[in-house]
Amino acid sequence: MELFIPAQILDLMERLESRGFEAWTVGGCVRDQLLGLPPHDWDLCTSATPEEIAQVFEGFPLIRAGEQHGTIAVITHKQPVEITTFRTEGSYSDGRHPDEVHFVPDVREDLARRDFTINAMAYSAEEGLIDPFGGRDDLAAHLVRAVGEPERRFEEDALRILRLYRFAARFGFAIDPATGAAARALGPHLDCVSAERIQEELLKLLAAPRPGSYLEPAVLAVILPELEPEKQPERFAELCRTIDRIEPTAENVPARLAALLCPLGEAGARKALRKLKCSNALTDEVTVLEREAGGGAGSFLLPRSRDRWAGSSSEDRPLGWDPAAAGSRAGDGMARTVSEEEAPGTPGSEMQLTAKRLLGRYELPTIQRLTALCSARHPEQTGALAALRAEAEQLTAENACCRVSQLAVNGRDLMAAGVRPGPGLRQVLNALLEAVITGQTPNEKDALLAAAAQFSAS
Repeated sequence: MELFIPAQILDLMERLESRGFEAWTVGGCVRDQLLGLPPHDWDLCTSATPEEIAQVFEGFPLIRAGEQHGTIAVITHKQPVEITTFRTEGSYSDGRHPDEVHFVPDVREDLARRDFTINAMAYSAEEGLIDPFGGRDDLAAHLVRAVGEPERRFEEDALRILRLYRFAARFGFAIDPATGAAARALGPHLDCVSAERIQEELLKLLAAPRPGSYLEPAVLAVILPELEPEKQPERFAELCRTIDRIEPTAENVPARLAALLCPLGEAGARKALRKLKCSNALTDEVTVLEREAGGGAGSFLLPRSRDRWAGSSSEDRPLGWDPAAAGSRAGDGMARTVSEEEAPGTPGSEMQLTAKRLLGRYELPTIQRLTALCSARHPEQTGALAALRAEAEQLTAENACCRVSQLAVNGRDLMAAGVRPGPGLRQVLNALLEAVITGQTPNEKDALLAAAAQFSAS
């Protein structure tokens, strides 16, 4: 069979072949093409040693950080292409790199070291497809299966256990029984893998179309023991269903991560994220989502007692906002109902007020994730939440005033008009914002200065 190879990749292969070396596309780029998918990146393997690769591509920008493990990245058309010498590997005592590699002359020996049969195929325009372990048949059967003995593959690199579930989830494939059994049995070996690598694979798994059924309790019990997935199987099953109800986009991965960690609460989620070495930005985003969707102290969107994970039998309160939590002058601390019957853009509607106050606190992407998470956890409120999200999107497009920084006046304007500096100045600005949000005062300088004079005098 014939597979497509881009011109810039063919050029690299021809340069190697013209010097007497073999060159093959390998791994994911072959797998994805056989599935009818565009490859995310292109990797090559070759009989050339790293030193010989560097000589062939003299004059090209090179990245040589992986040279000791047989890999040199060649920059072509502003993109790095990893070229790796045919090799076999020793154990991974650091959970990241093989302790030793041995260069070998045969591409089939190289393919034998790879993780799964669907990733252990190579292709060249001249030689065609090499598939010594039945990867093409496994693709047709929608099956992920380890190359050779699964126990050995996972002992070599325990991260392959997470990769197993990630690949299966990405394609919606089944897992070979022997491979799955080995993954569950050797899950404790993940303790030797760096938190950064575990985090990367977990986030990729959560980006899959329906990852819930691929969140293996025996594996999660190792990387996130706080969840206790094996001790509370019914709770965990519901959690997985919640994750699957969140739209599978890259932007929604933080929402799915928040759904996964929701039994831990805000503080527990933050601790788990730090253990996984997540970025400060991701940690802050997920904990905000957990706080708001969980309805705990400080929750703005869904103020309520702890949710179903705490075993509460109380019914969910209506979607609403808490003016007191938001710093509203009008607040009595009562949650106001947002009706899904309200049309987005209705001036002064409860939905619009809620959307404005949310935009005063969070950026639009956070609100989009929050409404996605709340819809997944409370499907009965999906319509109202979708309408709220649409309202926030429309207000953002219109550049509606939702924050003090968007007012047509600032602190200097107020002081020039006679408002004294200090805490009272901030109070006047907040009062002006509330008047604009509720439609009592237009966001115009003269009108705001007049209102400020009234607030200062009262």
